[in-house]
Amino acid sequence: MPWLQLRIDSSRDQAPIVETALLENGSLAVTLEDNADQPIFEPELGETPLWQETRVTGLFDADVNTAQIRADIAKYFQRGTGKMLDSANWHLLEDKDWEREWMSHYHPIQCADNLWICPSWTSPPNPNAVNLMLDPGLAFGTGTHPTTFLCLKWLAEQAVEGKTVTDYGCGSGILGIAALLLGASKATGVDIDPQALLATRDNVQRNALQAEQFPVFFPDACPREPVDIVLANILAGPLVELAPTLGKLLKPGAKLCLSGVLNTQQQSIVAAYESSIDIDSVETKDEWICITGTAKP
Repeated sequence: MPWLQLRIDSSRDQAPIVETALLENGSLAVTLEDNADQPIFEPELGETPLWQETRVTGLFDADVNTAQIRADIAKYFQRGTGKMLDSANWHLLEDKDWEREWMSHYHPIQCADNLWICPSWTSPPNPNAVNLMLDPGLAFGTGTHPTTFLCLKWLAEQAVEGKTVTDYGCGSGILGIAALLLGASKATGVDIDPQALLATRDNVQRNALQAEQFPVFFPDACPREPVDIVLANILAGPLVELAPTLGKLLKPGAKLCLSGVLNTQQQSIVAAYESSIDIDSVETKDEWICITGTAKP
């Protein structure tokens, strides 16, 4: 069936109040989005990122009394947000199979001559290449983001045959699985999100790999044995905090690949890791970078 959306233009400070007003007046779901093309690249730890100009949208059944809901919300807004109701507009949301709608926009991605990332519901464009079949589910990591692409491109250029790998912040498992398909002997996945560990396990199975080839752990249970390659596509803040941890996971001469970093954050990452690695390269895609290095003896 069709749905109705009530869209209200708000501010960073007032958006939580608008969200509460919608929920208390029958909204089935509320979304908040940028209303002025103001990207937020990396929030502070524990911060809920909101834009200075935020659009708040409530989802309602199509048969609701729109006039009554607007009147009820108007009473709520009299507590200090009345002006924003002038921007409130109802919109009909077409009924669609939203899962298939999303799937239709996700296509195979070529990360290198010999490496493709393919949605699990499509056929690989090049059956003779290394084709990583991926269903990201609720976990981050599809290959579409510049940081993931840069890591995969670098990985495809490495001699990974027989190497051991740790994918720290594994998300969907995309980097560790790519390493295994490229010839690594074993990968270890680490993440703080239970959904990420579940998604990684599912994608390991989807790529006809054995579970013991890619065990996954929460950080406090992560094996401490040094490995040949460490991959960490997270964010700059956590990467700085993790520098001692990741440094201890590197064998002498091991390779480290760090991403999830804006080009303006390069110096903070280099400063955090320069005692444990020699920087090999810094690759850029859009405003994002991938920093790679070799562990010092």
